[in-house]
Amino acid sequence: MREIFAGMPWWVKWIAVPVIALVVFGGAILSAIGLLIGLLFKVLVFVALVGGLIYVVRKFMASSSSSRGDW
Repeated sequence: MREIFAGMPWWVKWIAVPVIALVVFGGAILSAIGLLIGLLFKVLVFVALVGGLIYVVRKFMASSSSSRGDW
């Protein structure tokens, strides 16, 4: 690979090739980033819902066990 870029100016290696790669693979890169962000958001929503469910169940269990002693 070094032989290919040996006679080329510096801007070909550091500017032109990355720009071409972004043009060609830009859609795939954006899709992968979007997929990861969407997955992270879904994981956060899942954790929040499970945490809320655990909080509600513990609150309900604590209030129902204290009301049983009143009988």
